[in-house]
Amino acid sequence: MQKHYSVAIYPPETTIALIKSMKEQLANEIKWFNSKNSVAHITICEFKASDKELELVKAKLSRLCDSFTSFEVQLNKFDSYSNGAFVITPNEDSKNKLKPIMKRVQQSLVISNMKKSDNPHLSIARRLTSENIEIANRLFTTINTNFICDSIVLRQFDEVVKQFSVIDTFIFNGNTQPELIQGTLF
Repeated sequence: MQKHYSVAIYPPETTIALIKSMKEQLANEIKWFNSKNSVAHITICEFKASDKELELVKAKLSRLCDSFTSFEVQLNKFDSYSNGAFVITPNEDSKNKLKPIMKRVQQSLVISNMKKSDNPHLSIARRLTSENIEIANRLFTTINTNFICDSIVLRQFDEVVKQFSVIDTFIFNGNTQPELIQGTLF
């Protein structure tokens, strides 16, 4: 049986708490909205996999993250998308560091029907009406926070609470040694 998974970047607890308080503030104004109870994260991809396939995914993520090096992510702008998402976006330098990580993860997993994110952002709310986006823009005008991106997480969708929860974390080790490739000598 296949289960629903997500690979994401989690900011530290201080940023998660900041985003949670922003979601509460927005909920006080507009009531419930999509993503209200979702923990702050930057989505890399979502997919379905069997237990056997998941073990391969974990091995690939472990190898990949072993070679990634930690870097700073600066979140400095609110934005909204035509689909009703209200988000926080990273600055250009951070985007230029996040995008290659996201792309390498997506390419290495080779999973059919994978939902990929190619635009790094941290969602506050999804599927808002244009009126509610206006309220969000009025509530939140400036943001300037940063964190060290030093890992990615693997999350599984919990059908009971209807949220993803972290099942594994893969630390960036900055190992620059290339993997040994076995060849023939003669």
